[in-house]
Amino acid sequence: MNKKFLIVIAGPTAVGKTAFAVTAAQYFSTEIISADSRQFYKELSIGVARPSEAELSLVKHHFIASHSIHDYFTAGMYELSVIELLNRLFQNHDVIVLTGGSGLYIDAVCNGIDDLPDIDMDIRNKVLERYENEGIEPLVEDLKSIDPAYYQTADLANPKRIFKALEIFYMTGKPYSEFLTNPKKERNFNIIKIVLNKAREELYQQINQRVDMMMETGLLDEARNLYPLRKLNALNTVGYKELFEYFDNKITLKQAIDKIKQNTRHYAKRQITWFKRNNDYTWFDATNKELILQFLQKEIHA
Repeated sequence: MNKKFLIVIAGPTAVGKTAFAVTAAQYFSTEIISADSRQFYKELSIGVARPSEAELSLVKHHFIASHSIHDYFTAGMYELSVIELLNRLFQNHDVIVLTGGSGLYIDAVCNGIDDLPDIDMDIRNKVLERYENEGIEPLVEDLKSIDPAYYQTADLANPKRIFKALEIFYMTGKPYSEFLTNPKKERNFNIIKIVLNKAREELYQQINQRVDMMMETGLLDEARNLYPLRKLNALNTVGYKELFEYFDNKITLKQAIDKIKQNTRHYAKRQITWFKRNNDYTWFDATNKELILQFLQKEIHA
């Protein structure tokens, strides 16, 4: 029987995944792989709630500040990189922790992603041109029409996700969601999946407090430094795009902060929807750390 285990710690933004992942990694004397598609980027720190220097010093992390916002990095590329990394890490560890809120990236590691077609640059440019001329709303409506399954779980605040789904459809005539639901790839390790969650009002309060803390610790300056690069896909994301609107004098700073909170709450709701569609997850209240560790220990030694 295979005695190698990947512990997946998923959940909505701001629920406390990073802190618990560090606790779990210390408990099992192991390392952490990030499945947060925004924490990959070394130019983004405060706005993506990157683990603190203290947390990074306690446990070795992978895929934190590992890429540039100028890099082209897909879920398929992430899958291949993580599987290669796991093969190395399992030589020294029986347990590895994978944590993050990007369900697509978690699924890529656990189930695999079918090989997606290379996108014709004409199609990519047409989608981008339409976005620049009309904004994101018409593209979101198109996605809702042609791929309602992916629309239900996609991060609609991230244009890169919308672009990819539309490009795949225009290239193949098949919804992007069909590429994500094909038979699982066999993995040579066991997978234990948990979701951390909290009561909605408590979670939303934590989200609001975290946004306030981000502003207090320098998010405005971080966004201002990135403002000249605002056209990059990696920066069309919650926490930055709202402040770019403020820099463009389209909204006030207070309105920008309120929009960050609102869009983050909406994102958390979509994350919960994504994880609920997968029956492989065991759900826990994020505050029950001892109970969760006992569950993980029991699963590993079953």
